Amino acid sequence: MPDGRYWLQTLGCPKNQVDSDKLAGVLDTEGYRAASAPEEADLVVVNTCAFIDAARQESIDTVLELSDARAPGARLVVTGCMAERYGRELAEALPEVDLVAGFGRSVVPAALTAPAPRGPAGSARVTLRPRRAVRGAGAGRAASAAAQAFDLLSLPRPPSAAPWAYVKVAEGCDRRCGFCAIPSFRGAQRSRPVADVLAEVEQLASDPAMPVAEIVLVAQDLASFGRDRSAGPGGRPRPTPLVSLTEQVRRLVPRTRLLYLYPSGLTDELVDAVLATGVPYFDLSLQHVSRPLLARMRRWGDGDRFLERIGRIRVRAPRATFRSSFILGYPGETEEDHDALLAFLDQAQLDWAGFFPFSRESGTFADSLEGQVPPALAMERLRECAELQDGITARRRDAMVGDVHQVLVDAPGRGRTVHEAPEIDGIVRLPGNLPAGSFVDVVVTESLGTDLVGEPAAPARALAERPVA
Repeated sequence: MPDGRYWLQTLGCPKNQVDSDKLAGVLDTEGYRAASAPEEADLVVVNTCAFIDAARQESIDTVLELSDARAPGARLVVTGCMAERYGRELAEALPEVDLVAGFGRSVVPAALTAPAPRGPAGSARVTLRPRRAVRGAGAGRAASAAAQAFDLLSLPRPPSAAPWAYVKVAEGCDRRCGFCAIPSFRGAQRSRPVADVLAEVEQLASDPAMPVAEIVLVAQDLASFGRDRSAGPGGRPRPTPLVSLTEQVRRLVPRTRLLYLYPSGLTDELVDAVLATGVPYFDLSLQHVSRPLLARMRRWGDGDRFLERIGRIRVRAPRATFRSSFILGYPGETEEDHDALLAFLDQAQLDWAGFFPFSRESGTFADSLEGQVPPALAMERLRECAELQDGITARRRDAMVGDVHQVLVDAPGRGRTVHEAPEIDGIVRLPGNLPAGSFVDVVVTESLGTDLVGEPAAPARALAERPVA
């Protein structure tokens, strides 16, 4: 077996992090061990993101930086969304890279022991075109079937290094939003069997070194989980299988959190299931609130429907937390549309929100739409929304000062209440002597923008002492 060291750099969303965790598990079983720095690795792997242009540029910059930093003879591999979407063109544009490994391919070069040639220095700006577009559910699932020999979705999961873990329950997406190219390279939705998901959760929760106390379920369209596997009479989908999965997961761990819910999928039964977890956190993918603009995005809903749904949940759970993301500068966006979004943010009082400028993606519906918004105007609108939301978030965090909250200690000196998702939202700053994986009731003594400061109100309790609903 190999006796080498690897460095795995992950970019993009939590779904990519799950893929990296599984790649790390494969490398571990093949005899590699993790390096403490990229300079010490024999194999450097970059798991890339290709969602928007800024993410692609970050991926390319990271590849070039790691190429310069790697040790003589070390191999550099690019995997993830960029590798799958651009394939050979990416390999030609970046001669520094020894292997471009799309989905379904091992990240270990075949001749790892051979001297590693170095290509000329790459450009800091690389323009790429997608190598193909997968259209329709049949094409997407056919593309997915070709990758079964090395299927990240079903690979074993290594133990978690933290008391929380992302669990990816599905791959791909059946929706065709106007701005999104993900279905073209991730394929159509492909849900995991419930038994496989629960087995992974049980494995993570029972690990003796670091038992996981919080499971974060993720997918591109989480609310549609299982509907590609379970149809009712006449092919009609049954009630969302995500409800049953959420109920089963919450019996295995103290905290269950759901990320990436399409707003039309937030049914009453799913709201009930989320509130029953004790983690009243709703991550809703809204993208905008103008009905005409959302129609051009090929998406459901409008600001009034979103406000009504948020309001109904707050009646039942006044301290429920809401997060969303929005695109600024989508083709055809008018000043009236932008004003409607500002008004919505002021009314909705979301706890967290992310804002992104529109990115033209080759092969998508929006790529050829008329009414393209100048990038400078899109950024101006983005800054205006972000400034408004920053004030809302700060005030909602200030309102928590003086309250007692149960905190899961993620690492010495930092933890989270149920109102913060890991790696995305703020944290609670804690005394450094509280052990990772424990629960502690804290009094929030201070608000520092997105972060809180907490002091223990009671002794920390180990995970085994916490009841599971």
